[in-house]
Amino acid sequence: MSVTPAERRPIVSVADFDLSDYDFWARPMREREHAFQLLRGLERPVFYREPEIDFAPPGPGYHALVRHADILEASRHPEVFCSGDGGATNIPDMPPEFTEYFGSMINMDDPRHARLRRIVSRAFTPKMIKQFEADVDAAASKIVDDLLAKGPGCDFVAEVAARLPLKIICDMMGIPEKDYGFVFDRSNIILGGFDPEYGGDDMTKIAERLLTAGLELNQLVQDLAAHRAEHPTDDLTSSLVNANIDGENLTAQELGSFFILLVVAGNETTRNAISYGLRLLTRNPDQRALWLSDIDGHAPGAVEEIVRLAAPVNFMRRKLTRDHEMNGTLYREGEKVVLYYWSANRDEAVFTDPLRFDILRTEGPHVGFGGPGPHFCLGAHLARREITVMFRELLRRVPQIEGGSPERLYSSFINGIKHMECRF
Repeated sequence: MSVTPAERRPIVSVADFDLSDYDFWARPMREREHAFQLLRGLERPVFYREPEIDFAPPGPGYHALVRHADILEASRHPEVFCSGDGGATNIPDMPPEFTEYFGSMINMDDPRHARLRRIVSRAFTPKMIKQFEADVDAAASKIVDDLLAKGPGCDFVAEVAARLPLKIICDMMGIPEKDYGFVFDRSNIILGGFDPEYGGDDMTKIAERLLTAGLELNQLVQDLAAHRAEHPTDDLTSSLVNANIDGENLTAQELGSFFILLVVAGNETTRNAISYGLRLLTRNPDQRALWLSDIDGHAPGAVEEIVRLAAPVNFMRRKLTRDHEMNGTLYREGEKVVLYYWSANRDEAVFTDPLRFDILRTEGPHVGFGGPGPHFCLGAHLARREITVMFRELLRRVPQIEGGSPERLYSSFINGIKHMECRF
């Protein structure tokens, strides 16, 4: 049973909250920020019980890594902190069919991870992203055209933030426009967390709902892949179906799981960064004025600062392959650690006044795209480009646009904004 805000006790110490309690993730943002600040101030990470999920066995618990230094070190040692063996995108160990569909490379270790990444990474180099620049520019311009035609009062998430990454990724893969809504709806279900809007309040059906959405997206790309095998074009699906890199190519299952990873991770994270960015500009008019003074010159720093504070993915999980001491704490083989990127991006030991939005900030690096190592976000270049172009169009053509109070996604995994009215 959910706890109402009036029943929640105030957060004074770490005894007043539990990261595995789903109701913690329904607390106001300022309370969550205070909770993680308390955790960062402790000498050692807190060990939590695992959250309960009907379709996953109960687990032994996990260490909550909340400091920037710990997350960097764990990320740099994937041979010790592995992503497979139950999956990285959930704290409890997931059944194999879940880790195959949802996460693809995220839920793998080398050598299988390296093989898959080697095949698909050629589509995400800066040189390849350069080829999509004109498409991103045109899409962002059309989105702002439509925004101006609709006028103020519309949902910024649906009308602006979600449209750009969805179109670019679908166009890259060769998904026709008629299927955009289908892809968007299924990706919302997969990353909808426990949000009632996406059916997450019925825990007895969550496994069925997730698997159905995954199967439907998989079937969509398999049908397209079968056609592209006979009738190749210049889209990414054709390249992956017909790829033969050092004698290797993708299996049908690998292509399906990669597509799910691409549309879910690429859509959800970038749209939340764009939505969060507008909210930051609304609450920080001095930074808006500064960015407006040199839109192109300040864009790189502004985009990094937006991603730092948005931190669209709250965490990833790792499991110890052997005993390992890190920053004075001994972790045992088989134990789990959860890397809270959102907290690391607010670490006072790294970022001065970390809750302040400062587009000239040079401290870092942030871990909004994950930590260093083999699991750093494959689409970081594309995400940066999309955020940059979207705000360039908005600041040039709708410079005073503001975002209202965001309606947040009820999820422990994604720091998401579902809806947000815009004014201009």
